[in-house]
Amino acid sequence: MDCPVCKNAMIVLELDEVEVDYCTECEGIWLDAGELELLLGDAARSEALLKSFQSANTPEKKRKCPICLKKMDKVLVGEIEDRRELIDRCGRNHGLWFDRGELQNVLKLGNFDSEGRVQTLLGDLFCAESENPPQ
Repeated sequence: MDCPVCKNAMIVLELDEVEVDYCTECEGIWLDAGELELLLGDAARSEALLKSFQSANTPEKKRKCPICLKKMDKVLVGEIEDRRELIDRCGRNHGLWFDRGELQNVLKLGNFDSEGRVQTLLGDLFCAESENPPQ
C-alpha cells in the first residue's frame, strides 16, 4: 500500500495481531477499519467511535485514501475544543490516516476506549519508537 502523502510504499507493523501501515519517509500511519475493530473488540464499538468524530472545515489539503483513492474527510478527534486533533478519515470507512505526530496527540486525548487497550497497544508500537522509528 502506498502512502497518501509521499506515495512511497508503506511497511506493515504488527503487534498483538493488529497490523498497521507505516510510512518510513513521512512517519504517517494508516489504521484500517478492520484493525480498529480488532482494537476495540467489535464492529459496533468501532462504528460508535467513528461516528464521534466531528467533520472539520479546513483549508488543509485532503489526502487520498490508500485503498479507494478517494479524497478523505478531515475530522476532529476529541471532546474539548482546544485539545482536539485533526486527522483524515476515509468516507467509505476504509480507515484513518494519521500524519506524523497526530497519533501520539490522539492517544494523549485518551478517548478511544474505556479500557485503554487502544492507547496501550498503539502507544507501545509507536510512542516508544517516536525517537527511533522503525526502519
